[in-house]
Amino acid sequence: MKHRRVVWFGLCAVALALAALMPVAPVAAAEESEKPDHLVPYVPTPLDVVEEMLKMADVKSSDVVFDLGCGDGRIVAMAAKKFGARRAYGVDIDPVRVKEARELAEKEGVANKVRIFEGDVFKTNFSSATVVTMYLLPDYNLQLRPNLEKQLAVGSRVVSHDFDMASEPNWKPIEARRFTDKNGSEHTIYFWKITAAMKGGAAPAGEPVKEKGKRGGGKRGGGKKAKEAAK
Repeated sequence: MKHRRVVWFGLCAVALALAALMPVAPVAAAEESEKPDHLVPYVPTPLDVVEEMLKMADVKSSDVVFDLGCGDGRIVAMAAKKFGARRAYGVDIDPVRVKEARELAEKEGVANKVRIFEGDVFKTNFSSATVVTMYLLPDYNLQLRPNLEKQLAVGSRVVSHDFDMASEPNWKPIEARRFTDKNGSEHTIYFWKITAAMKGGAAPAGEPVKEKGKRGGGKRGGGKKAKEAAK
């Protein structure tokens, strides 16, 4: 019996020694793999730029607005409160931003018209949108383009802060408006309407891009767990 106890304690000691030598990297790698793949660095759009974007999209009471990568929810809140959008949906993959966006909707008194979803914009159903707004990275705009073409109806409007859709002929913007915010920072706002050509129909006659400059107030000086959003 004494011999068996000695052997058992010996085996335990060996097991503990081997466990101590095992690398911890796989655990760290697993934790790293759980981080979102599409987390865009959060840079809030200035409020006067938000207003200009919604003006370009001609948002009105009949519209359903989706902001893809909504951050703190300022675009959907303004769309609902100042422009009277019928519904406004925000999607963001960062739970901190989602919480902020929901709090802002409550603060602005538009929680009954605004819905914020935690999720991946690439897996979001925004087919009910009449207006889509974005402030994403250029590569993400290009990755989203097929979803915009597939989901949006002809005539739906798309507005992007600072980043366009590259050189795709059917995605030549109707307007690229240069705007100076109240702090003197320069921005470009791109505007499109979904056409039959974007959805695979015949290409319309091309029109030159309109570039307009507009200066905001102030002195010159030195700008997203839902796979489906409710309709």
